[in-house]
Amino acid sequence: MINMEIVKYKPEYKNDFIRLSKNWITKYFALESDDFEVFENIDKLIKNGAMIYFAIENGVVYATCMAQPMTNDEWEICKLATDERYEGHGAGSAVFKACMDYALENGANKLTILSNSILKPALHIYEKYGFYEIPVDNTHHYKRVDIQFEYTVK
Repeated sequence: MINMEIVKYKPEYKNDFIRLSKNWITKYFALESDDFEVFENIDKLIKNGAMIYFAIENGVVYATCMAQPMTNDEWEICKLATDERYEGHGAGSAVFKACMDYALENGANKLTILSNSILKPALHIYEKYGFYEIPVDNTHHYKRVDIQFEYTVK
């Protein structure tokens, strides 16, 4: 992907975010009420400080990821999804890193990720950027979560 561009959320990419997220989740799991809550409130989340990034090449969205504030200094990185036709080209890693940087630039001292242990490529990305596994805190409502990661600013 030589011409891949990483761009911030624009309303015209909203459906790509929903499509990629839904496809990624339903490939392995079932959509849950909290997923629909995010999809239905994207504009509100963005207005409240969240940001979604997209990897795009020649007008095609390959990957997406979201960073959203949970408290003043704790953010969640979520909804990392790559079009399966383009997995392994670095798009997922690029949007993940953009989200991480965005959260840190906006005051995050701690980043959290909820995930599942079967998602090996995603787990590799988390570890690559310095996240470490912590016990699942169960403050979420996702049935699919069996692993949690954290990154703390040093």
